[in-house]
Amino acid sequence: MKTFILIHGSWHSAWNWHKVVPLLEQTGNKVIAIDLPGMGRDKTAIETVTLQTTIDKVCSVIDQAEGKVILVGHSKNGIVISQAAEYRSHKIEKLVYLAAYLVPNGKTQREYSLQDTEGVLKPFVDFHEATHSTTLRAEIFKEGLYHDCTDDIPEMAKYILSNEPFISGITGLQLSAEKYGAVPRYYIECTEDKAVTPFIQRKMYEETTCRKVYRMATSHSPFFSKPAELVAVFNEIAGESV
Repeated sequence: MKTFILIHGSWHSAWNWHKVVPLLEQTGNKVIAIDLPGMGRDKTAIETVTLQTTIDKVCSVIDQAEGKVILVGHSKNGIVISQAAEYRSHKIEKLVYLAAYLVPNGKTQREYSLQDTEGVLKPFVDFHEATHSTTLRAEIFKEGLYHDCTDDIPEMAKYILSNEPFISGITGLQLSAEKYGAVPRYYIECTEDKAVTPFIQRKMYEETTCRKVYRMATSHSPFFSKPAELVAVFNEIAGESV
C-alpha cells in the first residue's frame, strides 16, 4: 500500500480530487487530499498565508503519515511539493508534478508563469490589495481550466473556487541537491493545457530533469476529465523502483 498526499492548484481545494480519491483507494492506496491554508475549508486568514505557512501545513500532514508518502502537486503548487521535499526528503518516496510548476533553487513560480505568454488565464486574474490574494473570473473557467470536462465542473467551480495567496508565487524556493535533489521526480504533462501550457511545462521539466515524463491529452484538469487514466499513471509511478 502506498500513501498519496494530493495538493491542489491555484484557487482550488481538496475537491479537485473527488473523482481520483475513490479510484486510488480502490487500487489499495491510502489517499490524503488537503485544503491549503486560506483555501477551501481551511479558515486561515488569507492575508496571513505565506509559502512557509503553507509548507508547514503540508509537512505536518507528511509527519502524521505512516511511512513514506508520494507527494502530488498540481499547477502552481508544484512549488509547494518541491519546498516540502527539501524539509522532509526522508519521508517522501516520490514527487509527482501534474501540469505543475517545477522551479529550480532560488527561482519563483511567477518568473516561469510570466514566460508562459500563450496561457489564457492572466487577463482574467484579479488582484485584491487588502488581502494580497487573487481570484479568477468565472468566464474563463471552461476554456482555461475545463474545456474537456462535463459542464457540471465549471458550474461547480463558480461556487467552490476561492482566493489564492499571492505572496507564495513571488517567494524564491530554497532547494538543495542533497535533500530536494535526492527525491525522485516524475512529471505528467497535459498536452492540451491552456492554463500552464505545454511550452512552459516542457521548459521546466527539461531544465529540472525528472525520472520519467508522462503525457496526457487533456486540459489542465485531468482529475475531472480523465480520472481513471490519471489514476493509472499514479499507480504506474507508485510501482516504479527507485
